[in-house]
Amino acid sequence: MDYNRLVKDLHGRDVDDFLKAVALKFNIEPSNSPVKPSRKGEYGMYMGRQWYRLHALDELLRNPDPVESLDVSILQEHLLAPILGIEDPRTSKRIDFVGGIRGLVELERRVDSGDMVVAFALFPTSIEELLAIADAGQIMPPKSTWFEPKLRDGVVVHFVS
Repeated sequence: MDYNRLVKDLHGRDVDDFLKAVALKFNIEPSNSPVKPSRKGEYGMYMGRQWYRLHALDELLRNPDPVESLDVSILQEHLLAPILGIEDPRTSKRIDFVGGIRGLVELERRVDSGDMVVAFALFPTSIEELLAIADAGQIMPPKSTWFEPKLRDGVVVHFVS
C-alpha cells in the first residue's frame, strides 16, 4: 500500500512561492476531488483545503537506478529536500507518515486541523520495484512501503485459519 507524507510547514515560503518551486519539477493540476495516484510518477498534494494532482516531469522518471526511480525517492530528492528543507525524513521533526490503510481522509484531517500544512499521497511501491532493489543489493528508502496485514496479524490469521 501507499505510505504518504505530511509536512508541518512550507520552510519559510508562502503558498505561491512554494507552488512555483514545485512546478519546476512537477506538472500541477488543481483537482475538485481527492487525488489518489493511479500510476507511477503521479502524486496527490493537499493544502489549503485544495487537492492538486502532481506529475513528475519525464526526466525524473527516466532514472535507471532502482532506488532513485521510486516515487518516494523522486518526491524526497526533488521536492521534500530542496524545496521544503527535509534532508533526512528519518530524523526530521517536520515530517510525518500515514500508511495507506488510513486513506486520504486522514491526510485531509491532519492538514485541515492545522497540525500539518501540506500532505502528499503517493502511488504504492510495486513488488517488482522492491525485487529490483533487492536484486541490485540495495536498500529501500525509509517509509517507502506499507504492508497489510502486518506480520503479527498475518501469523495470527495463519494459525487461526
